[in-house]
Amino acid sequence: MKNTTLGKLEKKSRQYEDYETDKIITWCSNCGNYSIQNALKRAFVLEGYKPNDFLLCYDVGCSGNGSDKIEANTVHGLHGRVLSLAAGAGIANSKMKIIAEAGDGATFSEGVNHLVHAVRNNYPIMFIFHNNENYGLTTGQASALTRVGTKMNAAPEGVNVEPLNACDFVLSLKPSFVARSYSGDPDHITEMLRKGLKHKGFAFIEIFQACPTYNRETPDHWFAQRVKDIKDLKKYDKSDIWQARKIIQDLENEIYIGHIYEDKNRKSFAEVQDHRKGVKTVLRDEVKHYDINNLI
Repeated sequence: MKNTTLGKLEKKSRQYEDYETDKIITWCSNCGNYSIQNALKRAFVLEGYKPNDFLLCYDVGCSGNGSDKIEANTVHGLHGRVLSLAAGAGIANSKMKIIAEAGDGATFSEGVNHLVHAVRNNYPIMFIFHNNENYGLTTGQASALTRVGTKMNAAPEGVNVEPLNACDFVLSLKPSFVARSYSGDPDHITEMLRKGLKHKGFAFIEIFQACPTYNRETPDHWFAQRVKDIKDLKKYDKSDIWQARKIIQDLENEIYIGHIYEDKNRKSFAEVQDHRKGVKTVLRDEVKHYDINNLI
């Protein structure tokens, strides 16, 4: 897979360069964001996207600092609110692919309510969930996903509350697409992102991300020793949500990554709006001036 991916990229190097900017990258050395951003550009090129074919919505956090490091349509939203921002954009212009990115602090604390309803409504969004198990941008406080015993700023004696399991949380909401990867394998991330880009509803992609500065408990090599690809499982059925929930429970010894679950029969938000059936325009095209003088 690696040689094939890189070979295709060499043939399309000009398109890859189209996504480059001259902005100085400010992530820490060995931050997982480098490989995630690289994989995202790869996925766009390999799927034939051009910079104006999509909108990238960024939350506040270390991942959000990538908003000006890619040449594309980007918007930097409020902390924890990126999914509501992305949902509005996707509903307004269903012809444009919408991608949202946020970390574990924004997603499972400030914005957990938006995550719930994004999954429930099956908005047309690919959501890249950066899970570095801490608040990296604010210097390493524990998040709802930080592992028990991990010593963090504001928790010097170690976290003593069990972390949430992000994939299990989302699967409990009956999603239409769930995948998982880790920042030590950009080729695998590229593969998952390509699958997510092809999905018509809400695609939740969790990426375990190394944070070399504030969370040294789970660097890339820690995950490399533990990750298992579901492709290696015999008779795994990614349409079986209960099998998916069972396989992703272990976050310590056998951490399964890959295309975890997909419900191809689930309709997206726009498809279940009866009043929009047969309408060929998008909401953005229907905005016009209304004279309200008679109302006031």
